[in-house]
Amino acid sequence: MSVSLKPIDQQVVVVFGASRGIGRATALMAAQRGASVVAAARDHEALDSLADEAASGAVVTAVADAVDLAAVREVAELAVSRFGRIDTWAHVAGVTVYSRFEDIPPEEFRRVIDVDLMGPVHGAMAALPHLRAQGGAYIAVSSEIARRGLPLQTAYSAAKHGVDGFVEALRVELQHDDVPVSVTQILPAAIATPFFEQARTRLGVRPSGPPPVYPPEKVAEAILHAAQHPRRDLIVGAAAKVALLGQKVSPRLMDAFTRAAGVVLQKSKQPREPSDTDALFAPPGGDDRVHGTVTTTEPRGGDSG
Repeated sequence: MSVSLKPIDQQVVVVFGASRGIGRATALMAAQRGASVVAAARDHEALDSLADEAASGAVVTAVADAVDLAAVREVAELAVSRFGRIDTWAHVAGVTVYSRFEDIPPEEFRRVIDVDLMGPVHGAMAALPHLRAQGGAYIAVSSEIARRGLPLQTAYSAAKHGVDGFVEALRVELQHDDVPVSVTQILPAAIATPFFEQARTRLGVRPSGPPPVYPPEKVAEAILHAAQHPRRDLIVGAAAKVALLGQKVSPRLMDAFTRAAGVVLQKSKQPREPSDTDALFAPPGGDDRVHGTVTTTEPRGGDSG
């Protein structure tokens, strides 16, 4: 079955998780290239500033939490009511907790699963009835962690492994039924967004992204490429390509490397307490940055975006 996708300037694109970081970069880039965009997220202040920054009547916003299926479906209905259809659904929203597994309260573990796994599932449930009508693209932004789990991120690793299995199964179902919808998983390395600053942590320090760290625009470019060209997976960043190749060739070798470096590379030297504000259960109101500070343990640490 061949799936034909439109040029981006002829598309209606839904970006779920568009308030900051990768999602915001994607929504702005899509609008700048002529797409009609529906930008959804939890943070109404950040969405308002996104609409102002886009300065285009072809961008509408919607406040919704990925764990609320009814709210996600309302986003899909908004896109159809305003623009007549959906051509691409890009699901970007994500949260995490940095902690040893035995220290994570079960409600926090479940929240990561609800947002990072059930969120993309809800996105597909909302989008597919509309994408089926004329064809299109469903895109889930996952992580290299979807295929190589990391210590201190058991919940995130579990959720992203779930996304990997979900999109693989969904893709084959749609192909079997000759449904003209492409399904793409985006697998980035560490990206310089506010994600690390807003993560809940029990490490005693701010979490850090393992270097090298890449700008969010690289992921946005990958998303818009997948919106126009059917792809199974898109890996963003050479570091992710090396890690996933290593995992494929020798999982035991990757175990050894991760034991030696996986913990230290995820800890910065900046103190942070569990009581500090994070994005796990509520958005940090008004934070509308695309780029964030990634405090690596390397001497060259800092803002990579």
